[in-house]
Amino acid sequence: MTYCVGMRLNNGLIFMSDTRTNAGVDNFSTSRKLFTWSVPGERSITIMTAGNLATTQAMVSLLEERSEAAADRDPGIMNQPSMFQVARLVGATLKEVISYSQPNGPTSDSEQFSASVIVGGQIKGGKPTIFLVYPQGNFIEITEDTPFFQIGETKYGKPILVRAYDPELAFQEALKLLLVSFDSTTKSNLSVGLPFDVHVYENDSFHADRQIRIEDSDEIYQTISSQWGEALKSALDLLPNYKV
Repeated sequence: MTYCVGMRLNNGLIFMSDTRTNAGVDNFSTSRKLFTWSVPGERSITIMTAGNLATTQAMVSLLEERSEAAADRDPGIMNQPSMFQVARLVGATLKEVISYSQPNGPTSDSEQFSASVIVGGQIKGGKPTIFLVYPQGNFIEITEDTPFFQIGETKYGKPILVRAYDPELAFQEALKLLLVSFDSTTKSNLSVGLPFDVHVYENDSFHADRQIRIEDSDEIYQTISSQWGEALKSALDLLPNYKV
C-alpha cells in the first residue's frame, strides 16, 4: 500500500509520499514514489504514484523515456504547453501501461494492475496546480473546495487534514500537518512506512530543488509523533463526560 498527499497553499504546493511497498505481511521493501522533472525558469512537475509497483514503475519509465525524445517524434511531459496537457499525457500513459498488462481486456484480476497518480507543478504562463489521475486515465483538478488530494491508504490521515488545513499555512506548518497525518497512518497500517519523501514548490520558482527525505531516526519527526500522541490524550481528558 501507499500514502501520498498533494496540497495547494497560497504560497505554493507541497507533496509528500511514503516509500514502503509490500507483497505480503512478511515481504516489505522501500521504493521511491515521488518523482520530479524541471527546467529552471520554465517548469517544475512532480508525480506521486500509488498502486501496483510494476505498473507505476513502467509508467514513470515511459514518461522519462519520452521526455527525452524529440518533440515531433514522441511528445513528453517536458514539452507540454500546460499542466492540463501534462495531466492528459500522464493519464494516457497510465492507461496505456494498464492496458498492456491486460491485453485481453478487464478481468476479475484487473485490480492487481491498477494504479493512481497525483501530478502537480507549474509551467510558465500558467498557475501552480495539482491533478488526481485515475486508472482509467481521466483526472480531476484541485479546487478551493478540494485543496488537497490523497492516494493510497487515505482514511487514517484524512481527518487531521480536514480539520487543520488552512491555505495560509506556511510550508513549515503544512509539513508539520502532513507529518501528523502520515504518523497517524503509519500507526494504523503496517503497509505505510518511512522514509517519507517531501517536495516543496514555491509559486513561480520553476525548480524542484526543495526536496528532503525524512528517515525514522529524524529527531523532529520523532518529537512530533510522541507529542501528538500526548496532546491527543490531554485533549481527550479535557472533554466532558457522559453519565452512563
